[in-house]
Amino acid sequence: MKVVLVCLVLACLPLQGFSQYKEMDWKERDTWMALDTIFSAIGVEKGDRVADIGCHEGYLSVRLAKKIGKKGKVYAVDLRTDRLQTLKDISKERKLDNIKTIVGDYDNPNLPKGRLDTVIIMDTYHEITDYMTVLGHVKSALKPGGQIVIIEKLKSRIKGKSRDEQTDAHSLGPKYVEQELRKAGFTIRYENNDLGDWENDPDKVIWMLIATKAK
Repeated sequence: MKVVLVCLVLACLPLQGFSQYKEMDWKERDTWMALDTIFSAIGVEKGDRVADIGCHEGYLSVRLAKKIGKKGKVYAVDLRTDRLQTLKDISKERKLDNIKTIVGDYDNPNLPKGRLDTVIIMDTYHEITDYMTVLGHVKSALKPGGQIVIIEKLKSRIKGKSRDEQTDAHSLGPKYVEQELRKAGFTIRYENNDLGDWENDPDKVIWMLIATKAK
């Protein structure tokens, strides 16, 4: 299945020093980020047009670029141009010519219309304030039958709390996201509420939802 993953950070977050975002710590992240399961559930193949929301320095974008090959395309979007420049440098060093960087806005990832097969929002959806507007833009960017992928972590101390309480803790549970995806006109096709522990912390469980746009 053709896949497009779109990489966007919709808020300027103080995450530059966090281990999972810096290239020097990507190998450690590989030990707890279940990429094989994620890619298998989505259906990543050679030649796919790819991107991911929340790219920072490009952890997911780089791995997707290798997965899809030279005929594929990764759209990497972020608000911060310094992060995008770092990704450009990494791409050049690794000879990855299939990554395109895009500067996004707070409420709009500025994606091409009707061309994407899949949009991923990883560890970023909880930061989006105008999430229904963003979901509308994502839907417009997807092809008929295209899919949106939300990957988040739920901290144990805020389970069962309100949406605002969860997002204030930089976390979010699948219950709220599933409701919002349905409201935006998507159909849930896959859910995994235990993709391991974020940074090997058992109090931060990773989950994923995949939903499709009508054909």
